[in-house]
Amino acid sequence: MNQRDIIEKLRGRMPYLLGVAAILFLDRLSKVAVQRVLTPGGARQTVSGFFDLVHFQNPGIAFGVFSEGSSPAKVVLLSGLALVAVVAVLAYSLRSPVTDRLLQSGLAMILAGALGNLYDRLSYGYVIDFLYFHAGEYYWPAFNFADSAVTVGVACLLVVVVQDEIRARS
Repeated sequence: MNQRDIIEKLRGRMPYLLGVAAILFLDRLSKVAVQRVLTPGGARQTVSGFFDLVHFQNPGIAFGVFSEGSSPAKVVLLSGLALVAVVAVLAYSLRSPVTDRLLQSGLAMILAGALGNLYDRLSYGYVIDFLYFHAGEYYWPAFNFADSAVTVGVACLLVVVVQDEIRARS
């Protein structure tokens, strides 16, 4: 694939790229706001018994996995994995039909979320999480808009896979 082909493929994906930019903007804006309002480890009860705004510094990955200890090697490893994911998502998007809106939207959300958290990891050595839902004493791990974008993007991909499987069986 030459440079002209890549530019043409990207031009057709402009709505998805704008979506990526919008999610990145929202993610950065929200994290900067949290940093200004709360000190690290701080919390503000927002909806009693259901939701708190927090400022957690997550050196690990989703749901606090690998969050124990801090090391420059861990930052490099996790950043490298995120970069591999970004390249894989971009490659898959460029090789998939632009007309498959659900697939392209899901890939765009995953890309935006990966880039949002990669920015944090490269800038701070950790990811800023701030949305903290709970039901009474049962707490969901804190997350951010980038995490939400990845989750919704993966859900879109699962729907595409199920739809393809149903089509293949009929």
